[in-house]
Amino acid sequence: MTTEVADSRLAAYPALSAYLRQTEGPQVPPMPAHPPRPPRPRAATPVPPARVTPTALRNGILAGTLAVTALWAVQAEPSARLDVLFATGAHLTGLLAGYGVLVMLFLMARVPAVEHGVGADRLARLHALGGRYVLTLCLGHALLALCGYAAHADTDLLSAALGLLGYPGLALAVVGTALLMAVGVTSARAMRRRVPHETWRAVHLLTFLAAALAFVHQLAGPDVAGSILTVWMWSMLHATVAVLLVWYRVVVPVRQALKHSLRVIDVRDEGPGVVSVVMQGIGLDELRAEPGQFFRWRFLRRRLWRTALPFSLSAPVRDDTLRITVKAIGDHTRRMRRLKPGTRVLATGPFGALTAHRRTKRKVLLLAGGVGITPMRALFETLPGGPGDITLLYRAGSAEQLVLRDELEEIARSRGAGLHYLLGRSDASFDPSPSSQLRSSRGDPISPQALRNLIPDLAEHDVYLCGPPGMAASATAALVRAGVPDERIHAECFTF
Repeated sequence: MTTEVADSRLAAYPALSAYLRQTEGPQVPPMPAHPPRPPRPRAATPVPPARVTPTALRNGILAGTLAVTALWAVQAEPSARLDVLFATGAHLTGLLAGYGVLVMLFLMARVPAVEHGVGADRLARLHALGGRYVLTLCLGHALLALCGYAAHADTDLLSAALGLLGYPGLALAVVGTALLMAVGVTSARAMRRRVPHETWRAVHLLTFLAAALAFVHQLAGPDVAGSILTVWMWSMLHATVAVLLVWYRVVVPVRQALKHSLRVIDVRDEGPGVVSVVMQGIGLDELRAEPGQFFRWRFLRRRLWRTALPFSLSAPVRDDTLRITVKAIGDHTRRMRRLKPGTRVLATGPFGALTAHRRTKRKVLLLAGGVGITPMRALFETLPGGPGDITLLYRAGSAEQLVLRDELEEIARSRGAGLHYLLGRSDASFDPSPSSQLRSSRGDPISPQALRNLIPDLAEHDVYLCGPPGMAASATAALVRAGVPDERIHAECFTF
């Protein structure tokens, strides 16, 4: 009996049909011809790295300054006596100097959230500016304390100075101040040009010893030692900064070196005095390096291993390889062209805020000068945008000085992006016609009018800028005069 006939007969007996339906087991739907595929798991959305904005950093430093001033104010004793007035001023300048030293160390602790949000160049300039304030506060503290002691003892300044040096805590403070003065002198621009980088760095490390001596001196002083709570808070503040320094400047670099096992695999010429160094490692995507960022590189070979210098990535990270492009401008960079495959590399980073997260407009202008093309080349390839959204201007003295030219032109063709070379000396002739890709300039190739001729809607662009200090400064001024708001000019320049 077929199923259709059985169903028709049961339909004639409604009661029987209902009974059979109640006594049957659960209905099983027929199996599909092809079992459905399990749903694909969604790709995890990458969590953007944490970033501290410049405004947040500034507000945090100011809040700490106000807290230290409040600590001094609640303990200050109002008095019209000369010695008390001097002592009160000495206490305030001493507390602010101690806090300033901690801020200086924190700025150079290489905390990723701060480096990525503020930018290493801005941190370096804040560090240098803050160092001048700290030295001024230290000298002011010493002078006010000396005058206060002389007024209290009713003696001259020389006798007061000899008397103060008899206290062990004050002797340590004098040593610490002298170390900070040595750091400040070698960091002055005039001295930096004459002092080898290794010497400057060795002297700069004395800041840690000076901070330790200052901390011992502060614990013996009345403003900190007067309260157990104050001693505990001041000690925790110093311990926090010390942990950050050790973790990000020692532990993290060593852990990265052991984990990623980075080695040189190729060194290739890119132009007169310019080489690209290609390195390969293990799991380099875990570094989360973004185009536009840089690492501090230390090549473990004779006459190179003692110095770690910052070089930007000149290509996105792919296939567990990193590439930097370096111009020979000193002994260290000249030796890099002699690197051999297999050389072990220690890379600390990534650092820098010249990345896509600073973008605010659909259209972007990348402006590079000389070897400053390296981070711009990586951004040129990776910044999101359709045809006409991304434009690169490359300033160089001549066509022979153009670096990575073949790569730039291939990227421009594949993306439909704009690419213009600004060539020649400042007094060369300038061709303003938009059809010319190789351009030279009369007067200034990156003057406001020249930039507007190339990019009529320049004011509607975000601008990423990297080049020599003089070129970067003049380009920034020209961009502002051409109508680009200052907050949309993104640059990193390591001069301070």
